[in-house]
Amino acid sequence: MGNKTKGLLALLGIGALAYWKYKNSSEEDKQAVKDKINTAKDNLNKWGNDLKTKANDVASQVQNKVDEAKTKAEDSLS
Repeated sequence: MGNKTKGLLALLGIGALAYWKYKNSSEEDKQAVKDKINTAKDNLNKWGNDLKTKANDVASQVQNKVDEAKTKAEDSLS
């Protein structure tokens, strides 16, 4: 059995154990798990949006520099 297969089986085992534990937990515990998942999702979305914003900021800064350079070149030509 290769390392990938062992890793996959281990992952499946952990998943099955987590699922079994979840199924046998109280409603409060289930809600806590759902809250954790939702918080993680919110954080991921926020992180993704932050990255998008940063990328857009950088892109517009680059565009401004290009425009400035163009204007300077046109001024020096005229």
